[in-house]
Amino acid sequence: MWLRPLPLLLCALSARADFFQFDSLCNVSTYYFNYIYCNIWEGECQPNQDDASQQVPTRDLWAGFPQDYLSLLHQWYCSLGQCCESGDCRITNNITGLARDLQTKLHGQHLAQSVVLKAIQGFINNPESNKPLTLSFHGWSGTGKNFVARIIADNLYRDGVKSECVRLFIAPFHFPHGRLVDTYKGQLREAIRDMVLRCPQTLFIFDEAEKLHPGLIDAIKPYMDHYDNVDGVSYRRAVFLFLSNIGGATINDVALDFWHSGQNREDIGMEDLEHRLRAETMESQGGFAQSELMSGHLIDFFVPFLPLEYRHVKLCARDAYAARGLETDEATLDEVAKAMLYVPKEERLFSAQGCKSIPQRINFFLP
Repeated sequence: MWLRPLPLLLCALSARADFFQFDSLCNVSTYYFNYIYCNIWEGECQPNQDDASQQVPTRDLWAGFPQDYLSLLHQWYCSLGQCCESGDCRITNNITGLARDLQTKLHGQHLAQSVVLKAIQGFINNPESNKPLTLSFHGWSGTGKNFVARIIADNLYRDGVKSECVRLFIAPFHFPHGRLVDTYKGQLREAIRDMVLRCPQTLFIFDEAEKLHPGLIDAIKPYMDHYDNVDGVSYRRAVFLFLSNIGGATINDVALDFWHSGQNREDIGMEDLEHRLRAETMESQGGFAQSELMSGHLIDFFVPFLPLEYRHVKLCARDAYAARGLETDEATLDEVAKAMLYVPKEERLFSAQGCKSIPQRINFFLP
């Protein structure tokens, strides 16, 4: 316990010294002493004193220090596994990894691949954004909406979806009772505020968003609007994802029309779908249509997820085998894909479940 005042004592003793910049040195040494005390000597840390809640001292604190000393300190600190360019080791913002994962792991979704990557990259590269990034994912179940949310989390945060900078809300699970909407409003506002205070670049995921009460969405609307801050807290670095089945039938109709006309599904553009998704969302039953999120035009992109075809299901099956370290062949992949239900009844073109049950279904085909 006697070690805790040591940094302050050293700072006091050095206050009148003339060499280096001891006011900066005190700030820096306090940070690193806290890290050693909490994580190496396993001292009793106070709340928010551990490394995960602190930021690495910024470069302006190092002005005036000899380069040799800075180099040695940098090497030592990185050797502890605490070195990161962002200043917050919880955040990785790996745009290269995001692009790679969207390209290699997500199948049949050329629109989502392009829009999500450009939206995230543009937002991350613009620290002066005038509002949080808000994306709305639309499509049938099993087409990849949750999968893409996980890919985003895996590449923006060191600990992926387990990061303390990521929060998932499932509408029917977290907010099941309409009569308690006023209680939920307060809980949700508090949760969002607390998360952003701990991690300004927080990722909020709202699954089954079409089941959110409109009052609940309106309660958090200010956090997604063009405000410098709300009650002294800035939310401009936060990311909001809304996952919904709204518009799934419309997306499927467009994909089917392209197929009937002999056009490639890869020729479907955002201009063919985004305005339709916006209109259908406005007319739908549920929280979205009646909320100020829509009337205030606060959703930056409506991202369509196309229905998956036989060839995409095979790719999902291949990935499921590979994830378990199992080898397979084309014949087995065909068997897995053929076992799925395809619609419409006449064309049997789209997997009714997308790829959602593939990881479980391959168990049936194991030796």
